[in-house]
Amino acid sequence: MTDKDRSHLKTIEARLLWLSCWMIHHANHIREKEENGVKIGGHQASSASMVSIMTALYFSVLRPEDRVAVKPHASPVFHAMQYLMGNQSLDKLVNFRGFGGAQSYPSRTKDSDDVDFSTGSVGLGVAITSFASLVQDYVHAHGWAKGRPEGRMVALVGDAELDEGNIYECLQEGWKNDLRNTWWIIDYNRQSLDGVVREGLWQRIEGIFTAFGWRVVRLKYGALQCAAFAEPGGARLRDWIDACPNDLYAALTFKGGAAWRQRLMDDIGDQGAVTALLDRRSDAELAALMNNLGGHCVQTLADSFAGVTDDRPTVFLAYTIKGWGTPLAGHKDNHGGLMTRAQMETFQATMGVPAGQEWEPLATVADPAGLTRFLQRVPFFAKGTRRHTAPVLNGDGPVWLDEAVQSTQGAFGKILDRMAKSDSALADRIVTMSPDVTVSTGLSPWVNRRGLFARDPRSDTFKAENIPSSQKWTFSPGGQHLELGIAEMNLFLGLGAAGLSHSLFGERLLPVGTVYDPFVARGLDALNYACYQDARFLIAGTPSGVTLAPEGGAHQSVGTPLIGMSQDGLSAFEPAFADELSVIMDWSFAHMQRHGAAEPDPRTCLPDAAGGAVYLRLSTRPVDQPAPRRDAGFARGVIDGAYWLRAPGPNAEVVIVYQGAVAPAAIEAAGRIANDRRDIGVLAVTSADRLHAGWAAARRARLRGDPAATSQIERLLADLPQHCLLITVIDGHPATLSWVGSVHGHRAVPLGVDHFGQTGRIAELHRHFGIDAEAIVTAAERMSPGRPLLRLAM
Repeated sequence: MTDKDRSHLKTIEARLLWLSCWMIHHANHIREKEENGVKIGGHQASSASMVSIMTALYFSVLRPEDRVAVKPHASPVFHAMQYLMGNQSLDKLVNFRGFGGAQSYPSRTKDSDDVDFSTGSVGLGVAITSFASLVQDYVHAHGWAKGRPEGRMVALVGDAELDEGNIYECLQEGWKNDLRNTWWIIDYNRQSLDGVVREGLWQRIEGIFTAFGWRVVRLKYGALQCAAFAEPGGARLRDWIDACPNDLYAALTFKGGAAWRQRLMDDIGDQGAVTALLDRRSDAELAALMNNLGGHCVQTLADSFAGVTDDRPTVFLAYTIKGWGTPLAGHKDNHGGLMTRAQMETFQATMGVPAGQEWEPLATVADPAGLTRFLQRVPFFAKGTRRHTAPVLNGDGPVWLDEAVQSTQGAFGKILDRMAKSDSALADRIVTMSPDVTVSTGLSPWVNRRGLFARDPRSDTFKAENIPSSQKWTFSPGGQHLELGIAEMNLFLGLGAAGLSHSLFGERLLPVGTVYDPFVARGLDALNYACYQDARFLIAGTPSGVTLAPEGGAHQSVGTPLIGMSQDGLSAFEPAFADELSVIMDWSFAHMQRHGAAEPDPRTCLPDAAGGAVYLRLSTRPVDQPAPRRDAGFARGVIDGAYWLRAPGPNAEVVIVYQGAVAPAAIEAAGRIANDRRDIGVLAVTSADRLHAGWAAARRARLRGDPAATSQIERLLADLPQHCLLITVIDGHPATLSWVGSVHGHRAVPLGVDHFGQTGRIAELHRHFGIDAEAIVTAAERMSPGRPLLRLAM
C-alpha cells in the first residue's frame, strides 16, 4: 500500500466518522421534536469504535466475493460508507431510523444498500458467517460454482456478543466441519451496554479460538504507539499500557491528554527517558498516542488484514475505544449516549465541516478528484451491488403414496426417499440437515441414498467391518445431508445460510431441516433471524404434540402451532394425511423459489407470489388414510388452509374444525353426533396460519376500500346458519383455532392442550387433555340444543 493510499484511507475514515455521527444526531434532532423531547437512542459511541476497522476492511482488503455481517451498532458507519460509494440515497440517510429510511440495524429486506446479512439479535450475525462458509464449500464441492472465486465470510463482532451461547455452539460445529474462509473481527472496546467488561477477557477469547483451530491475530497497538515503543522509555510505556485496567484506560481516555500526562508521570515518570518521551508531546498529541490502539490505526489494520492470505479461520482481536474520536470516548455511560448540541457544534468544528455541508460526501476532502479515483478502484465496490439470482427448478408434481395406514412423519420420509431415487434437478439441489435427530425424524432413507456431505470423503467404518446396519452413512463431497450436533440454533442458522445461497453465491439450494417439534422453541431466535433475512427453507417439526405419548412432557410440544402462526416469512402447515403432505411439499419447493411482488392473491388474500419459508408440524401417529384424492380442488383447499372433509348441510347444527393428528377423533365424533344433530360438517384444517393470515388480510383490504376481498375461511363458513356450533380441536394450544368462531360470529368451543404433557398412551393422554372423540361429543351435547348424544362407556 502506497503512502498516498494510506492518506486516502485516513480521509475516508474521517468522512465516515463524521457522517455516521451526524446521521445519529440529525435523527435524534428531528425525532426529539416529533416525540415531545423523547430521544430515540444514540449509539454514536458504539458506531465510532468501528470506523477505522470498516475503513481498512472495505477499502483495502475485501473483494466482491466476500460477504460481511456488520455488527448492529455499526449500522450508521455502513450506511455512511454506502452513501460515500453512491449505493445509498441522501433521502434514506437523512431519514435514518425513520419510517422508510435507512434501518437502525442493517437489513437485507428493508435497506436498499448492499447488505449481505441482516443483523439485530446479537451473536446471530456472527455465527451465520460460519454457516455461510460451509454452504459455500457445499456449492463449490458439488461443482456448481465454476469460475467463481471463493469468498471470505466476515463478521464484525462486538466483544459483548461473545457472551451469547450460540457463538460457542457455532465454533464447535465449525471445528467439526473443517471451517475455512471465515474472519471474525472483534471490536474489543471492553465496554458492554451497562459497563466495562471483566479484566483478562482477551486471554479467554484467545484460548477458546485457539482450541477450535482458529488463528488469533491480536491488534493491540497502532503505528503511533509502536513508534513510541521504539523510543527510549517506550518499553516502560508499553508495559504500563499492558497492565492498565480496562476501566482506568477508559476513564483517562474520557478525561483527555492532561489526565493521561498526570497519571503516566505519577506511575512511570522517571525524570529520564519516559519523562522525555512524554514531554516531546503536547497534551493533544499524547491523547492521540494513547488512543492509537490497533483497532483505530488504519495502517495497522490494513497491513494485518492483507497479511492473512490462506483459508484458515481467523479472529482479529482489535483493541478499540468506544466513542473513539468523539467527546463521548471512554465514558462508561456512552453506549446509548448522544452528543449534546454544544458538543456536536464543537465536534463539527474539530472535523472541519462547514455549516450547510453536513451531508456532502466529500466535504473537507483536500483532493476530491484524487479520492474519487481511489474510490473507483476499490475492489469490493468495483462490480456494484453483489446479489445474485438463480434459475427456478421445476418439480414433477406431488409424490403420491398408496398406503392404507401412515403417519405424516413416515410419509415425509417416504416422499423424500422417492425424490432421492429420482434424477430430477430439483432433488439434486435439496440439502437436508438435522441436529443429531436424522434417524428419529424420518430422514434416514434420504441420507442412505444421497449420502452425507464432507469436503474430504470418509467411509462408513461399520460397513467396512461388515457390521449390519440400516444406516448406510458415507461422507463425500457429493453428499446432500449435513449432520449437525444437537444444537437447534445451529440448525436454523444453517438453514438460513443455505436458504440464501441463491443470493449469496448464485446457486439455488433447497434446504430441508428436521427437529423435534418442541425444540423449535429452542432455536426460535435463529428461526426468526433466518425468516427476517428472507431465507428460503423447509423445516419439519416432528414428532409433535402429546400424541408423542410415551416421551412425556419435555418432548411434547404445545405452543408451536402459535409460533407457526405468528412467525412472519414462514407458512406453517399441519397435515393429517399423506396426500395432504404430498401436495404441501410439492407447493413448498415451488414457494421457496418465488421472489415476486408481495401483492395479495385475489383468492386467498395472501402474498404467495413473494415466496418464503415453510414449517411442517408432523406426527408419528399412524392413521387410516382416505381414498385417493388427487384433483385440483382438493390440492387448492389443502394449500389455502382448509377444505371440507365432510361438507355440512344447509341446517348444520355442529361443525367440527380440526387440525393435524386428531383427525381420527374428529371423524369418529362426527359419526356419533350425526344421528342426533342435523347436517354435521367436518372442516379439515391444514394451515391455521394461512387461514388466519388470509382472514386478517381480507379485513384490512376491506377497510382500505376493497369490499370484494374475501378469504378462504370466510368462504368456507359463509353458508353456515348462525345457530351452528363450531367445535375446534388440535393437539396443541387451543388458541390456534379458537378464533374461527369470530369469522362470522358463530359460537365456538375450542379444545386443545394448554398444560405440559406427561407419559402415557395416546388414548389416555387425548382423553386426559380433552381432545378425543368423547370430548368432542361431550362439547356438542352440552353446547348445542337437542337430545342426548351417543356416549361410550369409559
